[in-house]
Amino acid sequence: MSAMMSEPAQPRWKTPELAIIAGCLIALIGFGVRSGFGFFLEPMTADLGWDRQTYGLAMAIQNIAWGIGVPVAGIFADRFGPTRVLIVGAVIYFAGIIGMADATSPLGLHLTGGALTGLGVAFTAFSLALAAMAKVVARERRPMVLGLGMAATSLGQVIFSPITQGFIQSYGWNATLVLLAAAALAIMPLAWALPAGAVTDEPETAEQTTGEAISEAMGHRGYVLLTVGFFVCGFHVTFIGIHLPAYVSDLGLAPYVAAASLSLIGLFNIIGSFAAGLFGTYCSKKNSLSVIYFLRAVTITALMFAPKTEVNVLLFAGAMGLLWLSTVPLTTAIVGQIFGVRYLATLFGFVFLSHQAGSFLGVWLGGYLYDVYGSYDAVWWAGVALGLFAAVVHLPIDEKPLVRTAAPA
Repeated sequence: MSAMMSEPAQPRWKTPELAIIAGCLIALIGFGVRSGFGFFLEPMTADLGWDRQTYGLAMAIQNIAWGIGVPVAGIFADRFGPTRVLIVGAVIYFAGIIGMADATSPLGLHLTGGALTGLGVAFTAFSLALAAMAKVVARERRPMVLGLGMAATSLGQVIFSPITQGFIQSYGWNATLVLLAAAALAIMPLAWALPAGAVTDEPETAEQTTGEAISEAMGHRGYVLLTVGFFVCGFHVTFIGIHLPAYVSDLGLAPYVAAASLSLIGLFNIIGSFAAGLFGTYCSKKNSLSVIYFLRAVTITALMFAPKTEVNVLLFAGAMGLLWLSTVPLTTAIVGQIFGVRYLATLFGFVFLSHQAGSFLGVWLGGYLYDVYGSYDAVWWAGVALGLFAAVVHLPIDEKPLVRTAAPA
């Protein structure tokens, strides 16, 4: 089937500014809801008699389902527009979290909090919002707009982390999951503000099909390296996001330190993501990514050698926050810069699948090695090694736009 479609007429109220605001709010809610799942590890396992590996596996399944679902959601969004995809995703997200609240067995948790919630996250993913935002602005503004979108994503973590912990302490984990499920439904009305289809100025991709776009990307060395490097990002952020509250508790620190740490990560990520968007506008995106991954390795190493005090844990959280999701606007911008934005949601979806494979390994390995050795140290050091690996992998990427022959009129 030809990818060439007539551009649907946009209602006058669907302005680029409104699309950017709605995209930011969708990213904020979608990521904010799932950012607090780490707080449920201890109370759920204690109440239901499970070990940490059981909960860790559920979160690992959630992340791999998220990763598998994002390319599918991206294909539908690029073909039919993001609105219907996001509405369906919000319903699935709601159902998955409600099922998680009612789970009484590990299998039930893995199917609902794992697979179903993961699909809900995929079909409401910030990547869909970012792609929609990128398609309503000029090429030179895309890195900055993508950075703004990721800053909004981080703000979701800042807002939802303390609220989630506070509600668990006041009302219990079950009631808190129900409230988070209701929050996910707020994505539905916001989805209507996004453009009905792609807004592009790329005549050279007008006749390109989805399959041709995927094949072209898979044959590009830089795209493959970018995909490999993004695996490391997933390993880092998901292991830390899910296991950091339990790690802080194991250190004997006060419960508020865990919530404050995740909030600091989100707060400083607002700065880091927006700064990454600015750097991506004026500097090499691939070199910026190499620096970010190298600094992650340095930051984790510093945590391992530093005394485990409240101040040092909070300093670690702030430093990691600057590097947290600052990789996303740069990675997304490289994909758009090389291949254009007509199939941006689709192509970034496959890169993101690698991210979620890393997420699966990080969150599951964290629970498994803790249960075996009673410590997270081995996973922290694995994160250091992978950070150095990613810093090297990004250097050879050719981020220049592909030169194509424009489609005939």
